[in-house]
Amino acid sequence: MHRRTLLAAALPAVLAATIRPARAAEKFSLAIGQKGNWDTSVCEMGVRSGIWAKHGIAVDILYTQGSGETLQAVLSRSADLGVAGGTLGAMGAYAKGAPLRIIANGTTGAADLFWYVPADSPIKSIKDCDGKTVAFSTQGSSTNSVVLGFGPTFGITPKLVATGGIPGTYTQVMSGQIDVGWSAVPNNLEAVDQGKIRIIAQGNDVPELRTQTVRVNVAHLSVLTGRKSALQEFTRAYRETIDWMYASDDAVKAYGDFTGVPPATVQRLRTEFFPKAAVWPDTVSGLDSVMADGIRFKFLQAPLTAQQLTDLIQIPAA
Repeated sequence: MHRRTLLAAALPAVLAATIRPARAAEKFSLAIGQKGNWDTSVCEMGVRSGIWAKHGIAVDILYTQGSGETLQAVLSRSADLGVAGGTLGAMGAYAKGAPLRIIANGTTGAADLFWYVPADSPIKSIKDCDGKTVAFSTQGSSTNSVVLGFGPTFGITPKLVATGGIPGTYTQVMSGQIDVGWSAVPNNLEAVDQGKIRIIAQGNDVPELRTQTVRVNVAHLSVLTGRKSALQEFTRAYRETIDWMYASDDAVKAYGDFTGVPPATVQRLRTEFFPKAAVWPDTVSGLDSVMADGIRFKFLQAPLTAQQLTDLIQIPAA
């Protein structure tokens, strides 16, 4: 995990005219899964664009290896908000009484996730993985949802292994500790292009995940109830940052500076893997199928009621 404080103290000249009267910044501590993914980089891009500062927001970011760590950081109050936590994990925690609420869609669909093997592996497709070790990040994550879906979709029974973050997973695959690794674009695309690894499955190969919100942003209940105005301003800034990420060439450069990804790949991320609607925060989708999966995979004992869903999902108004 990596922690750093990001205090946007000054704005680029283009935004200077919109600065509000000086006041103490509202500070949020954030736990964010998988550093560098396009959808998990909204908060970083908010800093680099000056948008957080424009809205009087400062953020302290703790990067985690996946949903389990992200949700735990919020529940232990190591973080105020969690970004890109698995929807199944969030629902399951809420059903057990955890003081956690969903405040935004993180990502709908799983087009960015893929599973791979070394180039010389005898495994040719996910259908060859019966009894093989197949990686996911952490319990309750979006990658956990996908690998659980591989079994009924392809008629296999893989051995599922929580391997944490993307770099560590790659090491385990290439050293032969596990058969199949997981990744998320743009990570490891270069290894694919160089012929070091082969992609054998993608997240959207599990049909029901294509329209599901697989990752959500969450808040500790005390933050939601005690800092409503600040949280609403945070959400305004989050929306404005997404608009900027899809409209500005400066965003391509900023993301490239952050991740080392070339401009052509950034363009692919925005069009092929993460259409804007997939990361827009205002709608959590596919709840019936999410709950069905939650019951099937034992995150839930029963579907949440309409009243429970209203209590769980509280997206600040636009």
